[in-house]
Amino acid sequence: MRIVFMGTPQFAVVSLQEMLAAGFDITAVVTAPDKPAGRGLQLKTSPIKQTALAANLPVLQPEKLKDPQFTAKLQSLQPDLIVVVAFRILPEEVFMIPPRGAINLHGSLLPKYRGAAPINRAIINGEAETGVTTFFIRKQVDTGTMIDQVRIPIGPNMTAGELHDIMAQTGADLLVETLKKIENDNYTLTVQDESLASKAPKIHREDCLINFAQPAKKVHDFIRGLSPYPAAYSHLQGKMIRLFGSAVSGEDNSGCKPGKITEIGKDIIKIACQPGIITIREIQLEGKKRMAIAEFLRGKRLKVGQMLCA
Repeated sequence: MRIVFMGTPQFAVVSLQEMLAAGFDITAVVTAPDKPAGRGLQLKTSPIKQTALAANLPVLQPEKLKDPQFTAKLQSLQPDLIVVVAFRILPEEVFMIPPRGAINLHGSLLPKYRGAAPINRAIINGEAETGVTTFFIRKQVDTGTMIDQVRIPIGPNMTAGELHDIMAQTGADLLVETLKKIENDNYTLTVQDESLASKAPKIHREDCLINFAQPAKKVHDFIRGLSPYPAAYSHLQGKMIRLFGSAVSGEDNSGCKPGKITEIGKDIIKIACQPGIITIREIQLEGKKRMAIAEFLRGKRLKVGQMLCA
């Protein structure tokens, strides 16, 4: 099969690498345009572009997927199949080009967690299990008929970053198996059960503010579900402070106001929730690097009783 691969972030890199290792014929790679980044606003290429160029693959970077020049270029490549991993929503005039269709690798057990942030949302919601799914792309986002699925357990302290890496590799392996089935016309399709559907919308900065007036378990899930990016935050003495490396403490908060620092140890800070207490082992103060609590405390004087607040 002649395949056009579409993706942008690091999550998609493992899939592209595994497809190349399996010997699939990738005729071109489509990714996001280069963007200015950093203080010098130097143009930054996507992880997928870097991987594609290293493999001597042609790279297309359309600003708009409905651009007639882009669709004409795709048609000229005569792909049998489009493979999408962590990319934009494809318009119908694109996903209808290849005769074998277009498939997507999604980071959830569809139909649960349709949308842009399935990894984060699953952990934030305290799920004990998630997975990866391959499916044929249709007009409505993440609703197409499913080809394959693999389940992945979520540990009680697993962060979004840790789950991301597991899912990237598991998803890549699943994708290769799916492609082999499509190539041999040997696959079974499953229609998604709409009664089980849920959404995983994109996470914005304002969504990352911690509400300590919740049970400690929910606060813990929120922090690890946003770790390491985009990171859960609060405010301390008027400055933004990002929290990482949390754990639920079994102690009673004894009626402490939510957000109150209840204990400061050598390498931990404990914060009251409602009810319960969470322990924080990593922190990042506004304008500073992320660091362990022990390092943070060497340069910052905290006192029991101080408040983290909105």
